[in-house]
Amino acid sequence: MALKATIFKVRLQVADLDRHHYADYPLTIARHPSETDERMMVRLLAFAHNAGDSLEFTRGLSSDEEADLWQLGLSGEIERWIEVGLPAEERVRKACNRAGKVLVYSYGRRTAGVWWQKHGQALARFSNLRVYQLDPDQTEALASLAQRTMELNVTIQDGHLWIASGEESLEVIPEQLQ
Repeated sequence: MALKATIFKVRLQVADLDRHHYADYPLTIARHPSETDERMMVRLLAFAHNAGDSLEFTRGLSSDEEADLWQLGLSGEIERWIEVGLPAEERVRKACNRAGKVLVYSYGRRTAGVWWQKHGQALARFSNLRVYQLDPDQTEALASLAQRTMELNVTIQDGHLWIASGEESLEVIPEQLQ
């Protein structure tokens, strides 16, 4: 019997001072059985960093044809394609050809730097691609906030994200590689 996804309910409040975007998002996130808390929380961080009315979680790990998150235009075109983790170069190339803007949020204690060294030069030719690398200590701290029901407040200023959950808070600084 196949394992089922674990459902998380999140009340996300975003105050993005960089983009002047302020909104509350009641979210339901399905965590794939093979997905870690860290990956799920990085997906949530990517959502907060790009929050907007038409941004949505997709089937992610369950589908090769969909991003982890995307924003569709009114006519169904993919305006923004967001990947989390260390996607294959071919996957990023296809995304850059399909979407107006592609963002990758890479993370991993030993693997993110190696991934960028291996693929960075080949990916540099895509003008619609932005790649962020997240500090492993910050993503591990972010993973510790994961609960089945969460209330998160995210404040974004000068590219820094401050995430608060109850009495706990942390700062995440995505390093833009491209």
